[in-house]
Amino acid sequence: MKSSLNKLLTALSVMALLPTASSAQTLAEAYRDYWYTGVSVNQWEVAADQNGTNEHDVTGFISNDQTKDWPVIARNFNWVVAENCMKCEVVHPKEGVYDFTLADQFVNKAKAEGLKVLGHALIWHSQCAPWFHYDDNGKLVSPEVLKKRMREHIFTIMNHFKGRVDAWDVVNEAFEDDGTPRKSLFWQILGTDYIPLAFQYAHEADPTAELYYNDFSMNKATKVEGVARFFRPLILQGLTVSAIGMQGHMILEDNVDNSLIKQYEHSINTIAALGVPTAFTEVDLSVLPNPYGFSGANISDRFAYRPEMDPYTNGLTREQEAKMEQFWIDFYQMLIGHRENIQRVSFWCLNDASSWRNDFPIRGRTDYATLFDRQNQPKPFVDKLIQLVK
Repeated sequence: MKSSLNKLLTALSVMALLPTASSAQTLAEAYRDYWYTGVSVNQWEVAADQNGTNEHDVTGFISNDQTKDWPVIARNFNWVVAENCMKCEVVHPKEGVYDFTLADQFVNKAKAEGLKVLGHALIWHSQCAPWFHYDDNGKLVSPEVLKKRMREHIFTIMNHFKGRVDAWDVVNEAFEDDGTPRKSLFWQILGTDYIPLAFQYAHEADPTAELYYNDFSMNKATKVEGVARFFRPLILQGLTVSAIGMQGHMILEDNVDNSLIKQYEHSINTIAALGVPTAFTEVDLSVLPNPYGFSGANISDRFAYRPEMDPYTNGLTREQEAKMEQFWIDFYQMLIGHRENIQRVSFWCLNDASSWRNDFPIRGRTDYATLFDRQNQPKPFVDKLIQLVK
């Protein structure tokens, strides 16, 4: 009797050590040997702010208190990035004035959970404080003044977060979809020299941090090849570029015959040829109509609301749910085939309620672009993505 009891206890002990069912796993756990899995975080998910207002309306703001999201974030992801609170207009609103209040709350809470943190973004033409490029007379500053401002901006921010922020989007969205440089104010003053200068300053400020270039529409061959042409000689000359980020703001309608997925596969291979990995930095999938042929994430692009452009206010049809599910399965199967060249897959916004896709490029729609539904439950396809690596 005692022998039988001991055998039973031994068997139960062994069962306790076996992997749990996929439904108990998260994407981050399932893919930990493949790549990191991340998500963006807004300031109201970190701490409730009853007196705050929605200053950055492209985030899909829904409430001044979204702290119920935080345990879901900490459980399901191992990398986080702030949606807005680390951008120039927030942390460096005036010359010589820095405000790290919101950014510190975000970073401290993330590190307390053992999460890796991506700083977003050091140099970006959009959401850049208005003073950054102008002198007291309202004229564009000289190249030397802009260099000085860039260096001081980068050094101050990176030194403030040194040891707490693991990686930085050093330059964000510096190229057009045709692969040519964006004619931003940075470009107007410094030409393309501002890009390697930003990476140089960032490496000098924190030699231990990973440094990324990040952009949207990187599925387009003209764009990713233009970015690769620009960075190839710089990387060969020793410029520290840890990864190239592809945002991955995708639209289901664009994936005719898996064409969108094939485009991203080409982009992964193009970046791999530079000798650096790909980081998918802002992944989401809009399932809404796109009659304008719109793509990318240029936040100045807007279209007027029309009811026919918002067909799923009461939920997705079964047909659309099936198409969405199949897209994610096909997309992840492609990624698995290139896992040696992928550093991270990060999603933009935790759930459908707070997703910026509800307000971009048409304000006030109901989209289903994320991994989690409006009740913070993982969608059924998430378990199927976990099964892919079992």
